[in-house]
Amino acid sequence: MSTFSFTWLGHATFLFESPGGKRIVLDPWITGNPSSPDSAKKLGALDLILISHGHSDHAGDAVALARSSGAHAVAPYEVSVWLQGKGLQRVTGMNPGGALNMLGLSITMVPAIHSSSVTDEGKTLYLGVATGYVIRFENGLTVYFAGDTCVFGDMRLIGELYQPAIAFLPIGDLFTMGPEQAAKACELLGVRQVVPMHFGTFPALTGTPARLRELVQPHGVNVLELKPGETAS
Repeated sequence: MSTFSFTWLGHATFLFESPGGKRIVLDPWITGNPSSPDSAKKLGALDLILISHGHSDHAGDAVALARSSGAHAVAPYEVSVWLQGKGLQRVTGMNPGGALNMLGLSITMVPAIHSSSVTDEGKTLYLGVATGYVIRFENGLTVYFAGDTCVFGDMRLIGELYQPAIAFLPIGDLFTMGPEQAAKACELLGVRQVVPMHFGTFPALTGTPARLRELVQPHGVNVLELKPGETAS
Protein backbone atom coordinates (compact mmCIF):
# COMPACT_ATOMS: atom_id res chain seq x y z
CA MET A 1 0.00 0.00 0.00
CA SER A 2 1.43 3.37 -1.05
CA THR A 3 0.91 6.79 0.50
CA PHE A 4 -1.86 9.31 -0.08
CA SER A 5 -1.04 11.84 -2.80
CA PHE A 6 -3.00 14.76 -4.18
CA THR A 7 -2.75 16.99 -7.22
CA TRP A 8 -4.23 20.48 -7.38
CA LEU A 9 -6.06 20.99 -10.67
CA GLY A 10 -6.80 24.67 -10.03
CA HIS A 11 -9.48 26.49 -8.02
CA ALA A 12 -11.12 23.81 -5.78
CA THR A 13 -10.51 20.81 -8.05
CA PHE A 14 -8.22 18.06 -6.76
CA LEU A 15 -7.20 14.58 -7.81
CA PHE A 16 -6.67 12.37 -4.77
CA GLU A 17 -4.84 9.05 -5.11
CA SER A 18 -5.55 6.87 -2.09
CA PRO A 19 -3.00 4.58 -0.44
CA GLY A 20 -4.90 1.68 -2.02
CA GLY A 21 -4.68 3.15 -5.51
CA LYS A 22 -8.18 4.66 -5.80
CA ARG A 23 -8.40 7.80 -7.96
CA ILE A 24 -10.84 10.43 -6.70
CA VAL A 25 -11.65 13.83 -8.20
CA LEU A 26 -13.20 16.47 -5.98
CA ASP A 27 -15.29 19.38 -7.30
CA PRO A 28 -14.44 18.96 -10.99
CA TRP A 29 -14.20 22.25 -12.87
CA ILE A 30 -11.82 22.04 -15.81
CA THR A 31 -13.60 23.52 -18.84
CA GLY A 32 -13.40 27.28 -18.59
CA ASN A 33 -11.25 27.20 -15.45
CA PRO A 34 -8.45 29.73 -16.07
CA SER A 35 -6.17 28.03 -13.54
CA SER A 36 -6.71 24.49 -14.81
CA PRO A 37 -3.45 22.82 -15.95
CA ASP A 38 -3.13 20.78 -19.15
CA SER A 39 -2.87 17.60 -17.07
CA ALA A 40 -6.49 18.06 -15.97
CA LYS A 41 -7.69 17.47 -19.52
CA LYS A 42 -6.42 13.88 -19.59
CA LEU A 43 -7.24 12.35 -16.23
CA GLY A 44 -8.08 8.89 -17.59
CA ALA A 45 -9.91 6.31 -15.51
CA LEU A 46 -11.33 7.47 -12.18
CA ASP A 47 -13.03 5.61 -9.37
CA LEU A 48 -14.96 8.36 -7.65
CA ILE A 49 -16.12 11.97 -8.08
CA LEU A 50 -17.07 13.90 -4.94
CA ILE A 51 -19.12 17.07 -5.41
CA SER A 52 -19.60 19.54 -2.55
CA HIS A 53 -22.33 21.72 -4.12
CA GLY A 54 -23.90 22.65 -7.42
CA HIS A 55 -22.08 25.84 -8.47
CA SER A 56 -20.50 25.60 -11.91
CA ASP A 57 -16.99 26.26 -10.57
CA HIS A 58 -17.31 23.04 -8.52
CA ALA A 59 -19.56 20.76 -10.57
CA GLY A 60 -19.18 22.15 -14.08
CA ASP A 61 -17.44 19.06 -15.45
CA ALA A 62 -19.11 16.46 -13.24
CA VAL A 63 -21.39 15.03 -15.92
CA ALA A 64 -18.77 14.90 -18.69
CA LEU A 65 -16.10 13.52 -16.38
CA ALA A 66 -18.37 10.83 -14.94
CA ARG A 67 -19.28 9.73 -18.46
CA SER A 68 -15.72 9.69 -19.78
CA SER A 69 -14.07 8.11 -16.73
CA GLY A 70 -16.70 5.64 -15.55
CA ALA A 71 -16.44 7.07 -12.03
CA HIS A 72 -19.19 6.83 -9.41
CA ALA A 73 -20.43 10.29 -8.41
CA VAL A 74 -21.29 11.25 -4.82
CA ALA A 75 -23.10 14.53 -4.17
CA PRO A 76 -25.61 16.26 -1.91
CA TYR A 77 -29.03 14.71 -2.51
CA GLU A 78 -30.53 17.46 -4.70
CA VAL A 79 -27.37 17.64 -6.81
CA SER A 80 -27.46 13.85 -7.20
CA VAL A 81 -31.04 14.03 -8.52
CA TRP A 82 -29.96 16.69 -11.03
CA LEU A 83 -27.01 14.51 -12.15
CA GLN A 84 -29.32 11.55 -12.63
CA GLY A 85 -31.59 13.79 -14.68
CA LYS A 86 -28.60 14.36 -16.97
CA GLY A 87 -28.39 10.61 -17.57
CA LEU A 88 -25.78 9.52 -15.05
CA GLN A 89 -26.47 6.05 -13.64
CA ARG A 90 -23.79 5.63 -10.99
CA VAL A 91 -24.74 8.36 -8.52
CA THR A 92 -25.15 8.35 -4.74
CA GLY A 93 -26.89 11.20 -2.93
CA MET A 94 -26.09 12.08 0.67
CA ASN A 95 -26.83 14.72 3.27
CA PRO A 96 -24.67 16.19 6.05
CA GLY A 97 -24.09 13.77 8.90
CA GLY A 98 -24.32 10.77 6.61
CA ALA A 99 -21.43 8.39 6.00
CA LEU A 100 -20.85 5.65 3.47
CA ASN A 101 -18.20 3.03 2.93
CA MET A 102 -17.17 2.79 -0.69
CA LEU A 103 -14.08 1.32 -2.40
CA GLY A 104 -12.43 0.78 0.98
CA LEU A 105 -12.88 4.41 1.97
CA SER A 106 -15.11 5.98 4.61
CA ILE A 107 -16.76 9.11 3.25
CA THR A 108 -18.69 11.42 5.59
CA MET A 109 -20.61 14.45 4.37
CA VAL A 110 -20.33 17.41 6.73
CA PRO A 111 -21.94 20.88 6.74
CA ALA A 112 -20.68 23.94 4.94
CA ILE A 113 -22.15 27.43 5.05
CA HIS A 114 -22.64 28.52 1.46
CA SER A 115 -25.32 28.38 -1.24
CA SER A 116 -25.82 25.72 -3.93
CA SER A 117 -27.39 26.15 -7.35
CA VAL A 118 -26.91 25.37 -11.01
CA THR A 119 -27.83 27.34 -14.12
CA ASP A 120 -29.66 24.96 -16.43
CA GLU A 121 -31.18 26.09 -19.74
CA GLY A 122 -30.95 29.71 -18.63
CA LYS A 123 -32.69 29.17 -15.30
CA THR A 124 -31.16 29.08 -11.82
CA LEU A 125 -32.10 25.91 -9.97
CA TYR A 126 -31.42 25.78 -6.24
CA LEU A 127 -29.95 22.44 -5.27
CA GLY A 128 -30.13 21.96 -1.53
CA VAL A 129 -27.25 22.74 0.81
CA ALA A 130 -23.53 23.13 0.29
CA THR A 131 -21.36 20.53 2.00
CA GLY A 132 -17.84 19.34 2.76
CA TYR A 133 -16.34 15.86 3.06
CA VAL A 134 -14.30 13.94 5.60
CA ILE A 135 -12.49 11.03 3.96
CA ARG A 136 -10.77 8.22 5.83
CA PHE A 137 -8.42 6.26 3.62
CA GLU A 138 -7.47 2.60 3.66
CA ASN A 139 -4.51 3.22 5.99
CA GLY A 140 -6.57 5.26 8.48
CA LEU A 141 -5.37 8.70 7.32
CA THR A 142 -8.24 11.19 7.51
CA VAL A 143 -8.56 14.46 5.55
CA TYR A 144 -11.17 17.22 5.51
CA PHE A 145 -12.22 18.88 2.26
CA ALA A 146 -14.25 21.95 3.22
CA GLY A 147 -15.79 22.82 -0.13
CA ASP A 148 -16.93 26.45 -0.16
CA THR A 149 -17.67 27.83 3.29
CA CYS A 150 -17.07 30.49 5.87
CA VAL A 151 -15.59 29.47 9.19
CA PHE A 152 -18.21 28.09 11.58
CA GLY A 153 -18.05 26.96 15.18
CA ASP A 154 -18.92 23.33 14.47
CA MET A 155 -15.59 22.89 12.72
CA ARG A 156 -14.49 22.12 16.26
CA LEU A 157 -16.87 19.14 16.23
CA ILE A 158 -15.41 17.98 12.90
CA GLY A 159 -12.00 18.10 14.54
CA GLU A 160 -13.16 16.23 17.64
CA LEU A 161 -15.13 13.55 15.80
CA TYR A 162 -12.81 12.79 12.87
CA GLN A 163 -9.39 14.23 13.80
CA PRO A 164 -8.33 15.09 10.25
CA ALA A 165 -4.60 15.32 9.62
CA ILE A 166 -4.96 17.64 6.59
CA ALA A 167 -7.56 20.32 5.86
CA PHE A 168 -8.25 21.58 2.35
CA LEU A 169 -9.67 25.08 2.93
CA PRO A 170 -10.83 27.92 0.68
CA ILE A 171 -9.02 31.19 1.33
CA GLY A 172 -10.02 33.48 -1.56
CA ASP A 173 -12.49 35.66 0.36
CA LEU A 174 -15.64 37.27 -1.17
CA PHE A 175 -17.47 33.98 -1.85
CA THR A 176 -15.76 31.98 0.91
CA MET A 177 -13.64 32.63 3.96
CA GLY A 178 -10.39 34.50 3.57
CA PRO A 179 -7.05 33.77 5.26
CA GLU A 180 -8.09 35.19 8.64
CA GLN A 181 -11.14 32.94 8.91
CA ALA A 182 -9.18 30.00 7.48
CA ALA A 183 -6.58 30.46 10.22
CA LYS A 184 -9.36 30.23 12.80
CA ALA A 185 -10.67 27.13 11.01
CA CYS A 186 -7.26 25.47 11.43
CA GLU A 187 -7.42 26.19 15.16
CA LEU A 188 -10.95 24.78 15.49
CA LEU A 189 -10.09 21.67 13.45
CA GLY A 190 -6.83 21.05 15.30
CA VAL A 191 -4.95 20.34 12.06
CA ARG A 192 -1.22 20.69 11.60
CA GLN A 193 -1.33 20.85 7.80
CA VAL A 194 -3.56 22.97 5.56
CA VAL A 195 -3.83 23.07 1.78
CA PRO A 196 -5.28 26.38 0.55
CA MET A 197 -7.67 26.42 -2.42
CA HIS A 198 -10.26 28.64 -4.13
CA PHE A 199 -7.90 31.62 -4.41
CA GLY A 200 -6.33 33.58 -7.26
CA THR A 201 -8.54 32.11 -9.99
CA PHE A 202 -10.07 35.54 -10.58
CA PRO A 203 -8.86 38.98 -9.41
CA ALA A 204 -11.78 39.16 -6.95
CA LEU A 205 -10.40 36.17 -4.96
CA THR A 206 -7.78 38.16 -3.12
CA GLY A 207 -6.79 35.87 -0.21
CA THR A 208 -3.26 34.49 -0.43
CA PRO A 209 -1.37 31.49 0.98
CA ALA A 210 1.32 33.91 2.15
CA ARG A 211 -1.16 35.67 4.43
CA LEU A 212 -2.50 32.37 5.74
CA ARG A 213 1.06 31.20 6.45
CA GLU A 214 1.79 34.41 8.36
CA LEU A 215 -1.22 33.75 10.58
CA VAL A 216 -0.81 30.03 11.29
CA GLN A 217 2.93 29.40 11.32
CA PRO A 218 3.31 30.73 14.89
CA HIS A 219 0.87 28.00 15.92
CA GLY A 220 2.82 25.18 14.26
CA VAL A 221 0.53 24.75 11.25
CA ASN A 222 2.18 23.96 7.91
CA VAL A 223 0.69 25.62 4.80
CA LEU A 224 1.23 23.40 1.79
CA GLU A 225 0.92 25.73 -1.18
CA LEU A 226 0.62 24.02 -4.55
CA LYS A 227 0.73 25.35 -8.09
CA PRO A 228 -1.94 24.04 -10.47
CA GLY A 229 -0.77 20.66 -11.74
CA GLU A 230 1.56 20.09 -8.79
CA THR A 231 1.37 16.90 -6.71
CA ALA A 232 2.17 16.41 -3.03
CA SER A 233 2.08 13.40 -0.73
